[in-house]
Amino acid sequence: MGSPVSIPFKSFIQVDRTSSNAIYMQIVNQLIHAIQRGALPPGTKLPGTRALSELLDTHRNTAVAVYEELSAQGWIEIRPNQGTFIASQLPNLEKGAKTTKKYANTTGFSFEKSNLLDNPYEYTKCDHIFTDGTPDIRLTQVSDLSGFYSSNMKRKSNLRKMNWYNHDGSEYFKQQLARYLHLSRGLNISTDNLLITRSAEMSLFIISEILLRKDDAVVVGMPGNFSANMVFQKTGARIYTIPVDQEGLDTHALLELCKKMRVRMVYVTPHHHYPTTVSLSAPRRMQLLQLAREYGFIIVEDDYDYDFQYDKKPLLPLASVDDQGMVIYVGSFGKSLAPGFRTGFVVSPANLMKEMRKYLGIIDRQGDIVMEQVLGEMIEEGAIHRHLNKSLKVYKARRDTMADGLTRAFGNKLTFTVPSGGLALWATWKYPVNLLRLSQEASKQGLFIPKTLLYQDKKLTAMRIGFGHLDETEIGKSLEILKSTFSSMQAK
Repeated sequence: MGSPVSIPFKSFIQVDRTSSNAIYMQIVNQLIHAIQRGALPPGTKLPGTRALSELLDTHRNTAVAVYEELSAQGWIEIRPNQGTFIASQLPNLEKGAKTTKKYANTTGFSFEKSNLLDNPYEYTKCDHIFTDGTPDIRLTQVSDLSGFYSSNMKRKSNLRKMNWYNHDGSEYFKQQLARYLHLSRGLNISTDNLLITRSAEMSLFIISEILLRKDDAVVVGMPGNFSANMVFQKTGARIYTIPVDQEGLDTHALLELCKKMRVRMVYVTPHHHYPTTVSLSAPRRMQLLQLAREYGFIIVEDDYDYDFQYDKKPLLPLASVDDQGMVIYVGSFGKSLAPGFRTGFVVSPANLMKEMRKYLGIIDRQGDIVMEQVLGEMIEEGAIHRHLNKSLKVYKARRDTMADGLTRAFGNKLTFTVPSGGLALWATWKYPVNLLRLSQEASKQGLFIPKTLLYQDKKLTAMRIGFGHLDETEIGKSLEILKSTFSSMQAK
């Protein structure tokens, strides 16, 4: 319960000094009425007599008399060395006494409901959980993060900046991030090409609001990223799917689609396609860029896990070789850190960036200038590089542990390709299995497999299995439960 001084007593207590009723009894009756209506629920701490008298502009003796009367009637409890509280057990309400009206369960007006935006994510209390590829915050160098953050909070220059509305972000952070992206991803950009957002979803939302209109055609891979599809569809755009094979998005199928209709946007995750983890081959990358120039569609390149790569031979983003301004690059920074230290960003030509900043100013006017200063320093001083290098060794070991465990547990009943990067692998079942039932039965044994990881139709039975958030022991236990559940289902 908050401070008793914050209770608006004057909103329900009005003293009439011309009335024949004693002032203290006026206050008593109005307080009882407030208790009956629920404005002062049981357990609420009341102010002391001195504070109450000052609030109501009365003599302190009046406040003392009020509390004595309320206590005698059983409405309040006076606890030694603690204070005065509304009684936990109230006297029986008088017949016909008014009680507080509960807050309305439904609006008194109509509005459009969206089934499209229903939260697809599930939550559980199971000890073991599969994700679609999330980092392990236990690997975060907490001492480093707290040190950087603490020093930035103490700087007077940063405290002054916190008084400003600065949705455009820290110029220092953008300078450091631009340099980081240039060296690590071949993006030869300036701060004029950068937008700092809270997440990849916010980035896609802003892009969609500016570039998509009702019935615009957006092409995505199948299977694809359901979260991104939700954002596109909310604008009224139509989603068209094309196949994804071992070379990534089928650009020949895209060409055939372009011949039949005007494509406005193509959404791709070329480094590791979501969810199958395959990389878009070099020839298809070139063809995709050529098709964009020829047919005029926008490429939105989502590089959601670029930092997590193990073979030291990364394919540079499409945006790094785009000299025609056809690619909008969406990424995440600090994904290996604790959630509060992560941020999203967009790279695009400067003319589009100006428009995106207008939208960011509406939905995130305040920004987080201190956090951006922290991340900028972590780039400049090499802390991000050191942390990522340490965590990559751990994640690679976990990838190998998961791959070995799946092979031992299921043999040829399940196939997968060990990914060259990312924090998840794509496993295809070669043996008939109802994945939804598998998920339900595994949950009973303590392993939670969200529905969003399951891909099953007439042609496909597959799962996206994250390994980054699990240590070797947790991987072993999770696979033990999965194998046991699968075996028991086959025995029935």
